[in-house]
Amino acid sequence: MKIKVKEASYEQVMAKKRPKHRKPVRQSMALRTLMKTLSASELKKVNFTYTKEDMEDVEHTPCLVLMNHSSFIDLEIASTLLYPDPFHIICTSDGFVGKYKLMRNVGCIPTQKFVTDSRLVKDMLYALKTLKSSVLMYPEASYSFDGCATPLPRSLGKCIKVLKVPVVMIRTYGAFAYDPLYNCLQKRQVDVSATMRCVLKPEQIEEMSATEINRVLAEHFRFDNFRWQQENHVRITEDFRADGLNRVLYKCRACKTEGQMEGSGTTVRCKQCGAKWELTEEGFLRRLSKEPTDFTHIPDWYRWERQCVKEDLIGGIYHLDIPVDIIMMVDYDAVYRVGEGRLIHGKEGFHLIGCDGQLDYVQTPLASYSLYADYYWYEIGDMICIGTKDVLYYCFPKEGQDVVAKTRLAAEELYKLCKEKP
Repeated sequence: MKIKVKEASYEQVMAKKRPKHRKPVRQSMALRTLMKTLSASELKKVNFTYTKEDMEDVEHTPCLVLMNHSSFIDLEIASTLLYPDPFHIICTSDGFVGKYKLMRNVGCIPTQKFVTDSRLVKDMLYALKTLKSSVLMYPEASYSFDGCATPLPRSLGKCIKVLKVPVVMIRTYGAFAYDPLYNCLQKRQVDVSATMRCVLKPEQIEEMSATEINRVLAEHFRFDNFRWQQENHVRITEDFRADGLNRVLYKCRACKTEGQMEGSGTTVRCKQCGAKWELTEEGFLRRLSKEPTDFTHIPDWYRWERQCVKEDLIGGIYHLDIPVDIIMMVDYDAVYRVGEGRLIHGKEGFHLIGCDGQLDYVQTPLASYSLYADYYWYEIGDMICIGTKDVLYYCFPKEGQDVVAKTRLAAEELYKLCKEKP
């Protein structure tokens, strides 16, 4: 999938008129049927099956549908499970670029990832109460890098208290293994399934606090896709299964060097010390070089990287300062390539400078609990996004700068450290 990109100066982009907010429009039956029909081919390839549990009292009534986010097939699954009922999709705003009218008619509601958007709850209420449609949300907001759950917003419990509708969860199995984000959009032969379950009913929501609701949701959003693969003996035999794995495992476990890992074929290796691991068909890491290793599980390695970042932040030695290409979004007509700059990240947050000194943007650590970061974003490149509800800055590290995962970990850990301060 690609996105419409235009060349423009920073001044030209900032002068553009911002789009007006519009209320959601009801999804037509024809488009619902078309979405389900278009999804059928790919779901057939993955032998898709599903089950529904505890849905008797809430099926065919407007619900808040929460779904874990593994790959693009998630939307195809939802389109099948929710059919024939109407539903709206909370969608990142860049998904509307170049196709605003179509996305609105499909039922999408635009928002910005990890940016405070007070209008979103109003739009959700309008869809649920006035349009009598369910609302589909991916509360993690970003695809998982390591196959495990990403943080949920603390505001989710409060939002559910306001909406006062049943909360349904769609949980997928195999979707991450089929098309993990790090693997360069290469799909594997894996069966995919899903469960659809009502996890909270209105009477339960009424009696619970927002904090208690968040605890319930956190339990349901606890998963490890690599562990699922291992325990179910799901074999991924493709010879490209480790391509791009360095995006997740960016720090060598053997020599601790960063940015020298290379994922290719079925192995990941360190170009600095020569240590090498195989990603086995069942999702384990197996050391190929002589020295022993204590990590056979990718999420364990990723958690170690997170701990290293946290220690660097506490010790005052974490610092990012890299050259980037910059694309901006201010409307739905296109995204705009405005030039080059430098992205700086440290204990004070983000600082983006560029466009011959015209661009100077600062974002504090408490601006967001996580970071919108993506691999091979719209087939352009690996990306880090910061910004506000009015303008987003998509920063693409120059070739050879494998920093996206580390920066997201650092943003999350810095937020937690700042929240803990008295």
